[in-house]
Amino acid sequence: MTTTIDKAGRVVIPIEVRKRLGLAAGSELELSIEDFTIRLTRAVESPQIVRRGGRLIARPRAAKSERTEVDLPRLIEEERDRWPV
Repeated sequence: MTTTIDKAGRVVIPIEVRKRLGLAAGSELELSIEDFTIRLTRAVESPQIVRRGGRLIARPRAAKSERTEVDLPRLIEEERDRWPV
């Protein structure tokens, strides 16, 4: 996927990417530079690890309204399609 930088130095993140990642206006992103690569990472708090019934589980710290909806079956299907048969 290719995008461009406008005259003001802004980069447009395509709608498909924003929808998939749950990004909206005002979403915070962390920018890092590694060699000649620019990496954008969604700035979210890491989950809290708690013990429940003898097992460790991850509990999100973000407010419910800030959490991204995940279509798990679609993500699994996309991952399966990445690998040759």
